[in-house]
Amino acid sequence: MNAARIPVTVLTGFLGSGKTTLLNRILSEHHGQRIAVIENEFGEIGVDQDLVINADEEVFEMNNGCICCTVRGDLIRILSSLMKRRDKFDRILLETTGLANPGPVAQTFFVDDDVREHFALDGIVTLADARHLPSRLEDSEEAREQIAFADVIVINKTDLVNQHELDTLERRLRAMNSVARVSRARHASVPVEEVLGIGGFDLARALEYKPTMLEPEYPFEWAGLFECPAGELSLELAPGPDPAMSIMLARVDQASSARLLELAPGVMRTFALGPVDREAGQDVFAGEVVHRLVLRRNGKSNYPVLIPNAGPYVLFTQHLPEEFGMKLGGARLVDQHQFVAAHTHDESVRSLNFTVREPLHAAKFQHWLDRLLRENGTTLFRMKGFLNFSGSADRIVIQGVHMLVDTLVLEPWGDQSRATQLVLIGKDLDEEDLHSRLRACIA
Repeated sequence: MNAARIPVTVLTGFLGSGKTTLLNRILSEHHGQRIAVIENEFGEIGVDQDLVINADEEVFEMNNGCICCTVRGDLIRILSSLMKRRDKFDRILLETTGLANPGPVAQTFFVDDDVREHFALDGIVTLADARHLPSRLEDSEEAREQIAFADVIVINKTDLVNQHELDTLERRLRAMNSVARVSRARHASVPVEEVLGIGGFDLARALEYKPTMLEPEYPFEWAGLFECPAGELSLELAPGPDPAMSIMLARVDQASSARLLELAPGVMRTFALGPVDREAGQDVFAGEVVHRLVLRRNGKSNYPVLIPNAGPYVLFTQHLPEEFGMKLGGARLVDQHQFVAAHTHDESVRSLNFTVREPLHAAKFQHWLDRLLRENGTTLFRMKGFLNFSGSADRIVIQGVHMLVDTLVLEPWGDQSRATQLVLIGKDLDEEDLHSRLRACIA
């Protein structure tokens, strides 16, 4: 992020999620940063000054309506007035009302030239009430959009739900927004570095934190490359978080770690065909079939694995091996890779991840993008990715909020593996059609 511009963090979340509690925690920390606060209240009742603590901070109010619709002009005006006191603060925290859609707030930092020149949107932090958010996701479009726009999601009030409810909510939120960082907290107690200086709108920096953020989502979490002797091996599983685990074991022609990523799309299609159930003690065959291994409730489950020919094999597993104490006896693990796992998507808001390794034709991609924005602009909340164009050595970042899209040329690809990687977060997106038309842009 350009050091000359002032970083702005947008703090959002549904009513009662703990935004003001987090804001006060940030203002109370000894982080050495001077923070100007912009508070937004829905309606004509101003900010409760007893809640916004620390009188040394700069506090501004907007109280004539929701910042996301009627008073974006107020935001621009206040940001402009802040420039006159530039020497008094290092960054800005903007807390929106719980009824706000944060999209138009983010757009302000794209569309206004003066704002864009002096301010940089560092990220959107969404507070999620662990107890009440599941029902809010069912009946509130604003709650869903707050999750969709987030760069960081803080699941708050974790002490009010059990572990299963917490895990289920986190899986759902990750399915809705696969690029956001997810933290858990009680009483909004989260380290300052997890919500400030996050670089959510600085894609290259965000990838340093989460290198897998632009990878496609898969129905499996792990793959291991093994050297296997011919004959019968033993796959051992202990009871885990699920009563069964789906796996696929297949022979590969070369023992290279790159094969784990190359095989993943095809294996995903095989997973979609449905598994064949295997109880403990029943044989598992290497081949183009997915086995669902049913686990004993108590003790370990063993499955004979039949290897027809010695050589390299890849094992894809629905969950991480450590969750089930998995061991493949008689085989040697050569390499492994952890994937971004897909779960049941929210019916409206979801993340789509596309990877195209072949170079794209720039003009064809622009046509694809124009059509996407024309047909889905109002329901496309966020877009992030890298573009790999034919005839260009440049690594290009693309970033979008609703119908506003920006690109930035980074350093050349160099020795990095070239690929177009896109993450789209929105609702009513036709994954198959968008992917098909994107692949039609291959040069």
